[in-house]
Amino acid sequence: MTQMLTVMGARIIEILQLIGGIALFFLRTLRALVPPKYDARETWRAFYKVGVQSYTIVILTAMFTGAIMVIQAGGTIQASRATSFVGWAAGFTVLSEIGPVLIGLMFSGRVGANNTAELGTMVVTEQVDALRTLAIDPMNYLAVPRFIAMIVMLFLLVALGDLFALLGGAITSHVMLDISYSVFVSQVIDAQLLDEYILGLIKGSLFGMSIAIVSCYFGFTVRGGAPGVGRAVNNSVVASAIGILAIDLLVGIIHHAVR
Repeated sequence: MTQMLTVMGARIIEILQLIGGIALFFLRTLRALVPPKYDARETWRAFYKVGVQSYTIVILTAMFTGAIMVIQAGGTIQASRATSFVGWAAGFTVLSEIGPVLIGLMFSGRVGANNTAELGTMVVTEQVDALRTLAIDPMNYLAVPRFIAMIVMLFLLVALGDLFALLGGAITSHVMLDISYSVFVSQVIDAQLLDEYILGLIKGSLFGMSIAIVSCYFGFTVRGGAPGVGRAVNNSVVASAIGILAIDLLVGIIHHAVR
């Protein structure tokens, strides 16, 4: 029992230290933004890398998500003849919940992991130390541009993903349930899902902020050479996924409380 409590206590302390380290890194990043001291060229490069190079996988993820929502509900809808609710059900679940979360997780696995690996490699090969030698702050040159890019681009990617998720739902509804595209679009419009759409975009921005902070933190704190980079990437993906789900839960609670 004593040994078990010791192990549990050590694990709890380790988790608290990790949370504290991420929180302090987040505050340092915000401090670097007041006044803004980031590299514009590196920021534009980050926009292209995390956003433009991610839109293909986001579109595919979104279309499959919309299609799956309709497929899962198809049997119940046909049995109850409630085809007039297909657009509302697909739009509500995709815009406010499933779409942003799945896109965020996909973004974390692709962009967050790559960012941790890139920064971790720079740390172990002493490129970050070289920047400090040249009087270049790694926070301003490396972390802040990625922080800005991930927030902005995940916001835009969620907006793009919502469109293609509804497109995937419309195509699946037409093929499986024989619902015309015009009827599906009318159902989505009549459902008045603007609040859900805005909520999904807010979640996307918060997910981008979380992924940026977590991936940069694990990248900058790599220890142990190449194996350490591998561990950091794994920890970054896991922590980002937990952060996405925690933010989703928190935003859901706040949204429910203010309604």
